[in-house]
Formats: sequence, structure tokens, C-alpha cells
Amino acid sequence: MPAPGTQHLLPLLHRTLPDTVLGIYLHGSATLGGLRPHSDIDVLAVVREPATHAQRRFLVQELLKVSGGAARPVELIVVVQDEVRPWRFPPTRDFLYGEWLRDEYERGVVPGPEPSPDLAPLLTMVLLADAPLYGPPPADVLDPVPHEDLRRAIVAGVPELVAELDTDTRNVLLTLARIWTTLATGAVRAKDAAADWVLPRLPAEHRPVLAHARAVYRGDEAERWDDTLAPGVRPCAGFLVRAIEDQAAKGSA
Repeated sequence: MPAPGTQHLLPLLHRTLPDTVLGIYLHGSATLGGLRPHSDIDVLAVVREPATHAQRRFLVQELLKVSGGAARPVELIVVVQDEVRPWRFPPTRDFLYGEWLRDEYERGVVPGPEPSPDLAPLLTMVLLADAPLYGPPPADVLDPVPHEDLRRAIVAGVPELVAELDTDTRNVLLTLARIWTTLATGAVRAKDAAADWVLPRLPAEHRPVLAHARAVYRGDEAERWDDTLAPGVRPCAGFLVRAIEDQAAKGSA
């Protein structure tokens, strides 16, 4: 039986990319402690050859119909096996669909291949999760990511992440917490579990902001960044960024 939220995705991939799909893998929140109210369905497809422009356009058109709204949002990444095995950095992503890009897709943008350092943590999570929806275990089609490449990929993405703080506050704060946690412990944790690790290490004045982000992620509170919390968002993010920089400079614990 398909995992919840993927019942449309597997047939769509097989129909769109016939004879080229090697494996389809669940990762993210669904495999790191369970889906939360705001969680995406995170799926990686590994294929033999690049998709055509027409195939990518069709994937976008169909995903716009089944992702988001009343349904779980889908994040789908497609990689060509030869681009990630043997492993090299930065790897290349063949296709990306994510709801945060919906406006671009609706304007007709079709995502194509591009270098993607973010594949380092993503493939690490796929291998750790070991949750095939189709095909063999992920270790049969993917190489492990060297720890140093994982570290430099997650650190390199921090400036771009922080640039989205005002528009995606909860996710940015929790992702910064996860980056610090991964650098310090070597473990890739769910976002709320990362916040659990970080909160005792935060100065008291920053804890309410991260605690609220965690509570919203878990579905325990409604999302609100009002006059009480909003002034503390940027200082909290700044502290997390400095902690990440310090941890990256000294290496893992």
C-alpha cells in the first residue's frame, strides 16, 4: 500500500518517466518521527536518464493538481543516478517540485537540471530512512555522502535560508536548529527533535521564539508572530547562525 499522500505520485512518476525509474524513496518528516500538521510529503526519485522538458512540464502540471490545498503538499526531487553515483560535490538535481515555488510554476516556469548542494543532506536522510516506495533499498542505487560534504552543504545554505526568515519564519528557525544539531552531534533529526536539543542551549530570551516554532510544527499552537514574539525572531535567528558558524569552525563534538 502506498504511504499516505503518495497514492497519486507513484503512478504519475511511472507514467511520465516510463522505463527509467530505478527507485522512489520517502524521506523527511514521514520517516523522522512522523508527519506533522505542516509537513510536506518528501519524495526522491532516482532515474536512469534525464527527463525531457516535456516530461518536466507534465510533472509540474499534474503536481499542481494534487499537491497543497486540502491535500498534503508534495516536495518531489528527481536525480539521475549517474549524477550522484559515484558521489561528487556539488551534485546535480534533475527536477524539483515544491509548494513554495507554486507561483513560478503557475506562471509557466519548468524546473530543469542545476547544481544542488542541498542534495547532500537530502540523500543522507534518504539513506538513513531506508524507506523505498518502489525499487530496491536506497543503498543499492545511491552512494553514501561523505560527512565533510554534508557539513559544508548545510553550512553553505545558511545565508539563502536566512533570507527567507520574514516569509517562512517557522521553517527557517527550525531548519537553523537542525543545522546546528547536525553539526554538533552528527545526527540528522526531525525539526522538532532538533529544537528539543537546541532549546536548553539557547539564552532564555531566545527560547520563546523557537519554542513557538516547535509548537506550531507539532500542531500544538496556531501560527502567530505577533508583537510579543516578532521582535525576538531576528535576534534568535542571529544567535542560531552564530552557533552554526562556531560549530562549523570547531567541528563535530
